[in-house]
Amino acid sequence: MTTKTYQLETVSCPSCIAKIEGMLKKTKGIKESEVLFNTSRVKTTFDENVIDSEAIRSKIGQLGYKVLSER
Repeated sequence: MTTKTYQLETVSCPSCIAKIEGMLKKTKGIKESEVLFNTSRVKTTFDENVIDSEAIRSKIGQLGYKVLSER
């Protein structure tokens, strides 16, 4: 398992959090995810044999959120 934190450009409301978390929870290979509203970060634990970080960034981007960095 790998855990990464993605810094997003903005997460402006509780429905944004629900939208991102809902999509990630349905994504194969992602075991856990949490959106931190006050810092606009997404912390995700995933199985790198099933999904990679670039695919997670892409999925977040498809929802309209820009990933600025990851660590």
